[in-house]
Amino acid sequence: MAVTLKDIAAEAGVSLMTVSNVVNGKQARVSAATRERILRIVKDRGYVPSASARSLAARSSRLVGLLVPAEGEASLTIDPHTVEVVGMLERELRRLDYHLMLRGIARRKEITEALKSWNLDGAVLLGFQDAEIDRLDAGAIGGVALVAMDSYSANPLALEVRSDDFGGAELAVRHLVALGHRRIAFAGPGFSATGVVRKRYEGYRKVLAENGIEVDDALVTTVEIGHDEGLAYGRRLARERPDVTAVFTTADILAIGVIEGLAAEGRSVPGDVSVIGYDNADIAAYVTPKLTTVAQDLPGKAAEAVRLMMDRLAGKERPERATALGVRLVERGTAAPPPRRGGSGR
Repeated sequence: MAVTLKDIAAEAGVSLMTVSNVVNGKQARVSAATRERILRIVKDRGYVPSASARSLAARSSRLVGLLVPAEGEASLTIDPHTVEVVGMLERELRRLDYHLMLRGIARRKEITEALKSWNLDGAVLLGFQDAEIDRLDAGAIGGVALVAMDSYSANPLALEVRSDDFGGAELAVRHLVALGHRRIAFAGPGFSATGVVRKRYEGYRKVLAENGIEVDDALVTTVEIGHDEGLAYGRRLARERPDVTAVFTTADILAIGVIEGLAAEGRSVPGDVSVIGYDNADIAAYVTPKLTTVAQDLPGKAAEAVRLMMDRLAGKERPERATALGVRLVERGTAAPPPRRGGSGR
């Protein structure tokens, strides 16, 4: 049977309130001798404080929700980038004695339900369209400290952390142009409602324009994030666009699928087609050839998201509600000069 504060109070010969104060660090009015006696009994009896009781006493659940989009009734599947973000957020929160709860959201109203029903102190939204975040109001959020990652929402209730998406695309496409590529395709999700992809597309367009390369809308393709989606696109690209010598994708898992799709149709990377991803997820260094990609500062993003949340919980006002972290290009083995005369590099 679990040891209670009442058991410890009886053994120590003190009041329940005195034991509670010592266990919860409020020891100013307790003598050193009494404090040491109580702490010795706590250790000897193996007492473990109740998290729920501590939460009630502090009027804080110490719970932070991580909400990510989910497809209907299917099990929650998340890409390598999201997996890394989950781990880094959990580490940052654990340092502060907070707990992370992961929840897949299939319908917009489930965001409100999760924020209200879990008794959360804070929540991180990851992967949602800007319009979905825009529609959240004070009633829906209910006092939860809200941080949106990789968002360009205009909602003042949500603090934001993202990478320099525009600059990251510039780095990738400038690298391809410097290698000699002029037929460069862009592949990523639809960007009409997703600021992250839109900014990366705008960076792609800017570099092409700066170098006198006409933007060919036929080379801009909507491809959802996923290995299978990338593989299918890579096969189509090899069959239908032999003129394309390079592809910039908006996610590493998509880029890896593209490489496999090209290979399935007899096109080599980087001999025939160069491919650059985005995120620098761990998997980018495990595939063959190793993926050239744009690296985000994922530990920095996680730390900044938690810092923003803690500041809001503490009532601190910030002059800016959005933070953009720097990016860098990681050159590996999937980008090289185009094949001569536009032919096969095999």
